[in-house]
Amino acid sequence: MALEEVRGRIGRSFEEMRKTSNMDWMRLKSCLDEITCALLDADFPRLAVDEIERNSQEIINLPKASKRKGKLIYEVMLAKLSSKLDPGKSALIRGKHEPSIVMFIGLRGVDKTKTCAMYARYHRKKGFRPALVCADTFRIDAFVRLNKAAKDEVPVYGSYTTDPGTLAAEGIAKFKNDKRDLIIVDTSDRHKQYSTLFEEMRLLAESMNPARVVYVMDSSIGQAAFDQAQAFKQCFPRGVAIITNIHGNAKACGAISAVAAAKCPMILAETGEKREDFEAFEAEAFVRSLLKNPWDKPYEYTLRLMYHCYRRELGLEKNLLSHLGPSRCSKLNQRSIGGARQ
Repeated sequence: MALEEVRGRIGRSFEEMRKTSNMDWMRLKSCLDEITCALLDADFPRLAVDEIERNSQEIINLPKASKRKGKLIYEVMLAKLSSKLDPGKSALIRGKHEPSIVMFIGLRGVDKTKTCAMYARYHRKKGFRPALVCADTFRIDAFVRLNKAAKDEVPVYGSYTTDPGTLAAEGIAKFKNDKRDLIIVDTSDRHKQYSTLFEEMRLLAESMNPARVVYVMDSSIGQAAFDQAQAFKQCFPRGVAIITNIHGNAKACGAISAVAAAKCPMILAETGEKREDFEAFEAEAFVRSLLKNPWDKPYEYTLRLMYHCYRRELGLEKNLLSHLGPSRCSKLNQRSIGGARQ
């Protein structure tokens, strides 16, 4: 089940809770069942979903506050899921400082080289001067593949040197001399087992001293990501995981929850042909986008409403509150400083 489908099922259930002012026990329970089924279908851990269901059932069983039960259930889910998905440390994409070296590692078949090049192109659009170093001496066509993935937008260094440490050092030295501020090193993905991969990459990292080691994982492995993320975090304490193919994958939430349980900071990546995006994972923001709070509808803010708001502030219009309401007008006052959209 794709992430958008999960959002749709959960959103419709909460909307049903919101729009019905006097829901009976059975209807609330039906909505809760649909939400928990959607979470399980999205590969959320069974224990976490069971805990959320128990807490929500306690709210449903309350004798009063029937009009607020739906919102209370939403708040419980928001708090519980945010806590379960919090890796404990943010993986905010760095700002511009001194030349930074980023080392990409990954198992065979996770599209590491493609993700590596997209990461470079993404930062180029953000104002960086990135460069790529091909330190994969295992594949004969490794340099060609990385160069093709870079799409002539980012320079790539490669040579016939057989030692990856020496090759990486040559490329890093060259691009530092060229005043590149983000040097990304692509490594071999010949391993199928993460234990042998991490041992080899640990030795290579010692010779390179990168500012960040990035482990690329495909979200299709779901909760199986936990063992890999835990072992990676132990080997590279300052490492960051990139989780790819989030939106169209049935097990994306399972992979995210597993990496978070391993307390490994992560970046969510969408690396399709039509979409390239990298976003540092923040648990509460992710959960809010998943649950879609129907009790917090956005208001439409236009130049006309701003005009009326300013007239009221100048004493030229007395009836703005009568058709906007005090809370909405207060929000307009806060927003008017930042500009308007029509």
